[in-house]
Amino acid sequence: MSQRRELEKLTGLDNLFGDDEEKSLSDSTLPLSQIILPPSQPRRYFDPVKLKSLADSIKEVGLLEPIAVRKIQEDKYELIAGERRLKACEIAGFEEISVFIIECDEKKARKLRLVENLQREDLNTYEETIGILELLAEELDIDQETVVKLLYDMNNEIKGNSNHNVMVSEEGRIIQDVFSKLGKITWQSFVANRLPLLKLHLDIQTALQKGEIEYTKAKEINRVKNDDERQKVLNKAIAEGLSLSEIRILVGNILQQQSESKPSSHNQEQKEKADKIYKALRKSKIWNDEKKLKKINKLFAQIEALLEEEKKNDPSLQQGSLVSDNSL
Repeated sequence: MSQRRELEKLTGLDNLFGDDEEKSLSDSTLPLSQIILPPSQPRRYFDPVKLKSLADSIKEVGLLEPIAVRKIQEDKYELIAGERRLKACEIAGFEEISVFIIECDEKKARKLRLVENLQREDLNTYEETIGILELLAEELDIDQETVVKLLYDMNNEIKGNSNHNVMVSEEGRIIQDVFSKLGKITWQSFVANRLPLLKLHLDIQTALQKGEIEYTKAKEINRVKNDDERQKVLNKAIAEGLSLSEIRILVGNILQQQSESKPSSHNQEQKEKADKIYKALRKSKIWNDEKKLKKINKLFAQIEALLEEEKKNDPSLQQGSLVSDNSL
């Protein structure tokens, strides 16, 4: 197998980027001290236990797949693919590492990193979502917020809720092409099931990004709106490894308690609203309109009936009715 095919097998990039650019590469060994991470590296979190396990495996059988780097200056190489393997070799105490040295510019290197990151088997839902948005932003040369807007515009167009023609635009074609070549998820499913992840509370997003909790559990915990309560549930779920059913019970109890504490504040709001309506009615010229006055009298009758019912249940209430109040 050629060196080029070795690289494609390593990163899984042949389907996405095709043969648009012939890469010059060489198989070599470099000191770890000469390899640096790029300013923006898509890989965000490494499970320390799994990383230690990989380091032990590399100690025993060696590094089976070289990492990919590009030369940026004399004796300095920037990592393109294989950060997990690089870190494991550092933990294992290696001084050198097998590499593929690729000749490519910074833009191509960013694409290679993003797609290589999306090929990981242990990629969680949140990481994959952010990775796809980053790749789309790179391919379209726009920011991620604009990518999200384009996706929603495409979705609205498909549903017939928009006059935009994004689907047949160059941007729409690129978006559809990227999703097709990645083969992980359709763009429609991405809009429906992945973009809502961006609306999760920040603490939930952080836990997902670190791989500390599964998406289904995170979504359930996200139902708790109170920051302190939600953080307690999140910490407990992570520390004790709670199941989804256990989290649902915990969250359900919190939401029920919050619901039971709402009536007092809700009642106060309604009383204030009644006061505002009363004051507005006194100042209104509605009393001069016969048709509107009839409607008001019907509403008064309904309110008076409610008050009469309340009096039957509580005789201590004062006598009198809203309609008979001469101050109106």
